[in-house]
Amino acid sequence: IAAAIRDHQVVIVAGETGSGKTTQLPKICLELGRGRKGLIGHTQPRRIAARSVAERIAEELSGDGIGTGLGDVVGYQVRFTDKTSRSSRVKLMTDGILLAELQRDRQLRRYDTIIIDEAHERSLNIDFLLGYIRQILPRRPDLKVIVTSATIDADRFAKHFESAKGPAPVIMVSGRTFPVEQRWRPFEETRDHGLNEAIADGVDELWQGNAAGDILIFLPGEREIREAADHLRKHLSHQPVMRNAEVLPLFARLSQAEQDRIFDGHTGRRIVLATNVAETSLTVPGIRYVIDAGTARVKRYSFRSKVEQLLVEPISQAAANQRAGRCGRVANGICIRLYDEADFNSRPRFTDPEILRSSLAGVILRMKSLHLGDVAQFPFIEAPSGRAIAD
Repeated sequence: IAAAIRDHQVVIVAGETGSGKTTQLPKICLELGRGRKGLIGHTQPRRIAARSVAERIAEELSGDGIGTGLGDVVGYQVRFTDKTSRSSRVKLMTDGILLAELQRDRQLRRYDTIIIDEAHERSLNIDFLLGYIRQILPRRPDLKVIVTSATIDADRFAKHFESAKGPAPVIMVSGRTFPVEQRWRPFEETRDHGLNEAIADGVDELWQGNAAGDILIFLPGEREIREAADHLRKHLSHQPVMRNAEVLPLFARLSQAEQDRIFDGHTGRRIVLATNVAETSLTVPGIRYVIDAGTARVKRYSFRSKVEQLLVEPISQAAANQRAGRCGRVANGICIRLYDEADFNSRPRFTDPEILRSSLAGVILRMKSLHLGDVAQFPFIEAPSGRAIAD
């Protein structure tokens, strides 16, 4: 990886979630002497990830005798919080923060290296950044760009950054993953048996015979998490062995203290109920089992009714495999999917990029405010259709 970064302006790093690319890439850049003429900018799609990744890298570096912890060599900036200092060389931030900086610093002169992490999420912010950075590369030959993606879609990024020498190099990183057994447990929704009962049955199945190990349960949103957590606490209270199991929610709006509880050490059994925050951005430690409801809340624009809706939809195959991979990090894992294999095989392979499912009115206005130019001329990875622009 170090050789590729040294020899090429743009490098695409593709690897399973949990392969360590998020924490190790900034350290490789520091070893190459980057971060001296400018900062190493490292973007994350979510605030919770920017903060926890910064804490982790700072901890690893101070263990190696570099820096004194968070805010020294490694800092982070999210909305309303800036924990960087004059001595910072690595700056973690949300992709929205880097986009906002473009208005003051059109050539990104503050940075000598930019790492766009979790690019497979293909949010609007990520698509704007990838398009804009491609435009400034010829004017910034000293700038190094690293794009990381967790899915097999890396060739698309490589083509996007094609130069006279050909497409950008793609490096595949293998994660330390143990085999994960898939169990299909579809359930019929009836008056007495719904999603919460199916989850409770899954917990019983995984912990039967006094098996230990934490469980991560994926649900579409905050409301579903609260309902499932209440149901699970009641369900477990009747069982002497599991009565003391900890049930923790995890979603983006939680307070910082509650988010930090997920990373605290513990000795007993634990169940974490999460939205797709825990799918790629965050690695919840110690997970042995996953229960996947197979749905997520997705923002979609309806051309017919001209409104954006936040709907609960089945997730793509790539997202389902990401979720299953979360339990193969510490030992052999088991993933219970609350749908059947035929349903899984009928799903799209990848999640749609946000630009193909949002109202372009907002996109065009944001591009105007960021001075990114005309939407029809901008080098998107996947340009929106003419019909959507006209609409």
